[in-house]
Parts: sequence; C-alpha cells; structure tokens
Amino acid sequence: MGSRGSRTWSVPPATRTSPTGTAPMQQSITPRQPMPGTPGYGYNRPYPGPMNSGFTRPRHPFLTGFMGGMLGAGLFGLLSGHGFFGGIHSLFSFFWLLIQIALVILVVRWLWRLISGNRSAGSGLFSSFAGRPGGMPPGGTPSGGFPQNGFPQNGATPSGNVQIGPQDYQSFQTTLLNIQNAWNSQDIRAMQGMATPEMVSYFNQQLAALASRGARNVVSDVKFISGDLAEAWSESGYDYATVAMRYSLIDLTTDLTGNVLQGSSTDPVTVSEVWTFIRPSAGGAWLLSAIQQTR
Repeated sequence: MGSRGSRTWSVPPATRTSPTGTAPMQQSITPRQPMPGTPGYGYNRPYPGPMNSGFTRPRHPFLTGFMGGMLGAGLFGLLSGHGFFGGIHSLFSFFWLLIQIALVILVVRWLWRLISGNRSAGSGLFSSFAGRPGGMPPGGTPSGGFPQNGFPQNGATPSGNVQIGPQDYQSFQTTLLNIQNAWNSQDIRAMQGMATPEMVSYFNQQLAALASRGARNVVSDVKFISGDLAEAWSESGYDYATVAMRYSLIDLTTDLTGNVLQGSSTDPVTVSEVWTFIRPSAGGAWLLSAIQQTR
C-alpha cells in the first residue's frame, strides 16, 4: 500500500534481502496509467480520504442546463409582459418528457455505481500476515544497529542522481522503530510526522478495523536481520528510496481482555518487507510513503 511516484505500479528490483521479488501494489491513491489500446484500463480511484477533502463536488450538467432553461423562459415571460410563469407555460407540453429523461439518467447512473461498487468490493484494504493487517509495520525495540550483512555501513550507495549513505540508512531504521512505537500506542499524530498523509490514513483505518473487532495488535522483540537498497531516484522535486528489510519479531493479537486471538507471545516470526521513503530533493527528513510484501 502507498505510492512510489511514477514507479508506483512497477515492481521494485529484486535484492539480496528480497531475491524472489516484491508483490505489486494493491492500494494507492496514484492512478494506474491506461494500457495501450485500452483507454481507462486499470484505473485506480483515488483514496476518498483527507487528501481529497478539499475538492468540490461538480454540479450535474443536465440539471444545471435544465434549471437554466427554466429560468430563461421565466425571464422571457417577464420581458414580454406575460409574467414569469407565463413564459414557462409554453414549456409544460414537454416538461414531463424532460422529467422522464432525467429519471432515466438517474436510474442508469445508480445502476452503474452499483455495478462498479461490486467489482471493487473484493479488493479490500485489509489482509493479514501473521496476525497483522496487510503491510502493517511491526513494533517493539530492535536488538541493535544494522548488522554487517545488512545495510552498508561505510560510504554512499549511488543510484542515479541520488546518493544513499549511512545517515540515510540510519534514518530508515529510526523511522521503522518510531512507526512501530506509534502503532503500538495507536498514536496517529506521531505517525503524521513520519509518514505521508496517504500512509497515515491507511494506518488509521487498520487501527479502526482492529478496534471494531474488539482486537489489539502488539508486537515486540524486533531483531533486524538484513537490509539493502532496491532503487533510488529523483522526480518532480522529490527523492525516493526503496529498501528491502528482513527482521524477526513477536507478533500477537489479543482481545481487549488479553485473550490471544492470533499469534504467539513466545514464537517469533520472520518478516520481509520493502519500504519506500520520500523527501524533498532540496533537503528534509525521509517520510514513509509505501510498504510492500516480498513474494
């Protein structure tokens, strides 16, 4: 889930940490580009969340034109001395015909929305992996810094015109830890300083889904195993970095009274994920913009 700029719908390159590749994006506000010869193919509707709250709903063109015509007829009646409704009287002969046309249009639009809604019902936001909603970052405290077989410790890793160095990898680790802690404490405000609004909205919905079931997901004892860079690039004034990370953790889902619903408090699981981060090219902090599972 999330966005990776123009590469949102392309699969990141395989790495040593994710040799079998990365699962394609399933949820994103970034629309798919139509395939050649198939206009509109695969278009993904923008997520109806806070990022789109500033848009105004467009007026219906048919109703706008119809009411404009009625008003024009009334004004013509006033100018010709027959009064406002006198000008409209001549329209009553086809008034009911226009109403029938309007009703037909509304019924067709309603049926189209119903069919479209059924088509997209199977691609919900929530899936599960070892007790966690799909792609949700685990939480807890890492056992230490990146091991020698993980992210590079010395020098920068060039990728196009973006240099990814030790400070960047440390930032990725810090963001991973802080988002884990915010997830455990259900602190949405803290997440807003570490992830894009799109990702925060997904986290918020997943927390709400757990709460609606009377459940809580808590993870701990996170141990970083390995990690490496898949790709990094710049576009539209922003830098992107996609990194593969593997780590183990204790993953437990309980009800509100502490009864175990899924997972184990003693047996760790190993998770491999590919995270994408974004920052302004002019400088600034990295923000989490996407999470994908490895195949």
